[in-house]
Amino acid sequence: MNDLLPHIHDQLNEVIGSLPYFMPEVYLTVLFIIVLVTDLLFGKNSAKLCRTVAIAGMFLVIFKDLQQVALAGTYAVPMFNNMLMLHRTAINFKFVIDVLAIILLLYFAWDKKLQSHKKGLSDLYSIVIGSVLGLHIMTMAINLLSVYLAIEMVSIASYLLASYRTENAKSTEAGLKYVLFGAAASAVMLYGISLIYAYTGSLELFSKEMADALLQTNSLSASFAVALVLIGIGFKLSFVPVHFYVPDVYEGAATPVTAYLSTLPKIAAFALLVNFVSKNGFFLQWKAFDFRLVLSVIGVITLIGGNFAAVLQNNVKRMLAYSGIGHTGFALMALVTFTPQGLSALTYYLFMYGLANIAALMLANYFENNENITNISDYKGLGFKYPLASVCFVIVLISLTGIPISAGFTGKVFVFSAVYGVYQQTHDVWLMALLITGAVTTVVGLFYYIKIPLNLFLKRAEFIPNEISYSTNLVVFSSVIALLLIIFGIFPDLLIKFL
Repeated sequence: MNDLLPHIHDQLNEVIGSLPYFMPEVYLTVLFIIVLVTDLLFGKNSAKLCRTVAIAGMFLVIFKDLQQVALAGTYAVPMFNNMLMLHRTAINFKFVIDVLAIILLLYFAWDKKLQSHKKGLSDLYSIVIGSVLGLHIMTMAINLLSVYLAIEMVSIASYLLASYRTENAKSTEAGLKYVLFGAAASAVMLYGISLIYAYTGSLELFSKEMADALLQTNSLSASFAVALVLIGIGFKLSFVPVHFYVPDVYEGAATPVTAYLSTLPKIAAFALLVNFVSKNGFFLQWKAFDFRLVLSVIGVITLIGGNFAAVLQNNVKRMLAYSGIGHTGFALMALVTFTPQGLSALTYYLFMYGLANIAALMLANYFENNENITNISDYKGLGFKYPLASVCFVIVLISLTGIPISAGFTGKVFVFSAVYGVYQQTHDVWLMALLITGAVTTVVGLFYYIKIPLNLFLKRAEFIPNEISYSTNLVVFSSVIALLLIIFGIFPDLLIKFL
């Protein structure tokens, strides 16, 4: 017992010393408890109050994120005995996640089907706040144990959100499929972590012990273990071949939940992948597993699979699901550069993708609320009935496609520039393959994104019923996002200097 006392004292000092760098997460924990208690005290009628508290709290969390820029500066700060690490890239990703989380918290109350749900929305807000805490931890995790716990924390919240509308068969099916695929991915990842620990005796990605032990381990065995962990992370990224659940889950979940699933977990997973393959870890010290080669191959396959599958879709949410897989492949292009320029391009691209994808789903939700339609072919002639919503939809889809002068175009230029810059130095054939595939699939993206404007404005419906317009908040907010996509496309320096 006496031998343990000094270690307990050291551990407590480590925890106390780490708290100043962990304040956004402390605030999120307190906010989660406050929203949960508010729900318990006021019941189903507390939805508006819970929403107000959650949004106000998230603004405070963003303020603490910005404070961390000055606190951490350009240095990486290890926390909690090297379980987490605060660095500028993590701060940038946390800022992006929190901004998008506020938009989603506003959005949840504007879906007609969620509004009428008998359970109300109070539980949903507390689940989202809890998931944001897990997303924050994902961006900073540098220990395989914290990596696993953070992913599971986000996964459990995602399962609950996907099946939130329990009275709806599709929502229940979506939740069940998500749980089954998630459990399989979690088991595979945990097996990979256990193998790495068995080979190295360490769980710390940046530790010298892990690097030295991997050098002495059989290359095939160690590569197999790393690949299993990569599959677990890939489940959240939804790259090929661990993408099969995506279309069914996105279609079956409530549309605001689809907006959440397609953005926040994916963005945090990219931050986690950055930590996992970081040049500060075993990436440069261990050559048996070529991360650039593996991720480049995955990126090429994901770009092709996601974009070409999206062309065949008629359901709007399924189309956006497959296009999201394609965007994952494109974002992998920036990651495999392993350069600061690539990381900046990745953060900017994911932020603009997140804004555009949420706005696209908001507008799809608007048409679903008003016309009870979910298929692209049902949009015929509605551009003249809902002109503002339709014009905003076109702008958002232009950004997702990557057409000038949108933020999506600027983001793709940044990614292409970063990849080509590294290609000029290395002449890596896979980087050139990524550049070619990215350019070709961008053109392919035009073929499925243009279906919606084509039906809205260039095709006439036989009969358009005259109904009252619902959910005008969706149009107003998506209009603001569409304007931001143009502003950030023309003046990217407004954001890129911060990132």
